Amino acid sequence: MVSSVNVPDDLRYTADHEWARLEGEHVRIGITDYAQDALGDIVYVQLPGPGTTTVVGQAMCELESTKSVSDVYAPLDGTVVEVNSELVDAPERVNEDPYGDGWICLIEPSSAGAFEDLLGPDDYRKLLEA
Repeated sequence: MVSSVNVPDDLRYTADHEWARLEGEHVRIGITDYAQDALGDIVYVQLPGPGTTTVVGQAMCELESTKSVSDVYAPLDGTVVEVNSELVDAPERVNEDPYGDGWICLIEPSSAGAFEDLLGPDDYRKLLEA
């Protein structure tokens, strides 16, 4: 199953299965294809509010699926500057397009170099295979 998981090469990852995309001075955050598949059908997304301070490794929002409720952990210290409010009415977008329309929030990182500390795609693939 792991070999069929989509792991885009232009993203960074966490061991908790979040992805991060650098966009100028901000970082767009979501959950990976592996995570959305493991969760099953997502039926509710509790988004962080704009202005919320994120702390690396701490829960920043919740996803409720038909199987369970799961935390999404912040990959970076920073401040939420935008959320994907479309997920309130269409939480299934996280399943359908986890790296596109299913993004969760945009963070302004506290440290410019923190993004580089995240797992690269090859390291994330190795984590999935372990």
